Amino acid sequence: MSVKLSIVIPAYNEERTIHRILDKVKAVQLIDGIEKEIIITNDCSKDDTEGAIKRYMAANPDLNIQYAAHEVNMGKGAALHTGIRNATGKYIIIQDADLEYDPEEYNILLRPILSGFADVVFGSRFMGGRPHRILFFWHSIGNKFLTFISNMFTNLNLTDMETCYKLFDAQMLKGLDLKERRFGFEPEVTAKISRIPDIRIYEVGMSYYGRSYAEGKKIGWRDGFRAIYCILKYNLWGK
Repeated sequence: MSVKLSIVIPAYNEERTIHRILDKVKAVQLIDGIEKEIIITNDCSKDDTEGAIKRYMAANPDLNIQYAAHEVNMGKGAALHTGIRNATGKYIIIQDADLEYDPEEYNILLRPILSGFADVVFGSRFMGGRPHRILFFWHSIGNKFLTFISNMFTNLNLTDMETCYKLFDAQMLKGLDLKERRFGFEPEVTAKISRIPDIRIYEVGMSYYGRSYAEGKKIGWRDGFRAIYCILKYNLWGK
């Protein structure tokens, strides 16, 4: 029986780019014959994200795509919860619906797990020699600050806690009681996996093709304050 990777994609107002990221996911050839399962959750988009997804599914019937839609906007974390719950693969990776991360690099994240070294692999935007778009000085400072604060409590030495690319053993991820419905997912899941006995967490360098707000970037300074709250909540008050 072949091993499957579930690619969980939360989507909100991604009508213009969803077909392009799906093309990239379709094109990637996973190592060791691993199969792909694509799990898309449309978080009540205001544009025609749903139509774009359904047209893509109709045009690519050979691609294993599972689609779910929220009737009200619930946030990125809630969309991830739905995708994780519906995933059937042995491994789960988070993939944003924009074009900031390259699915061609899935194999880089898979190798430490398939080699028997890791249970979780983070893809860092701040290490390695891969290309990075130059944007938002204060965002980069904010990301590094949040990672630093998170590391203080988790006793990890991550360079990029806020990264989208996180690859998990599915059974382990499904066993976490995840609560955060919006951008607090990253500090929450990091805090909770850090407390799993004998967990093996690895980090690998990723490329990053960041987009501007004009191009559809959604995260803002308020989400940074929420992340600080979540770091404290799930490392101090929520143990």
